[in-house]
Amino acid sequence: QVQLVESGGGLVQPGGSLRLSCTLSGGDISIYAVGWYRQGPRKQRDLVAALNSGGSIAYGESVKGRFTISRDNAKNTAYLQMNNLKPEDTGVYFCNAEHYTGALWGQGTQVTVSS
Repeated sequence: QVQLVESGGGLVQPGGSLRLSCTLSGGDISIYAVGWYRQGPRKQRDLVAALNSGGSIAYGESVKGRFTISRDNAKNTAYLQMNNLKPEDTGVYFCNAEHYTGALWGQGTQVTVSS
């Protein structure tokens, strides 16, 4: 069974950093476009960052210059490095992997930015 598992969330003070990980089991992450989404209080999922299989990257406006998406195909894992975190970054972060055969979602990991 192909599935995504996220880790790395937690509670951090404003200005702090976290790194989220998203590991694909049962498949080859290199063929997927991967993305990170943040679910807000109204349960909407907004794109935070995306990285396609060719290496093209896109970021949401609010995180440009602070967040970095990357992948390590040898570890079958994608990452989201989050620096200079702000309270408005708080939410549940979901990893997404898309291929023409279908899309996968992880279970989500909570990030809380608060003093």
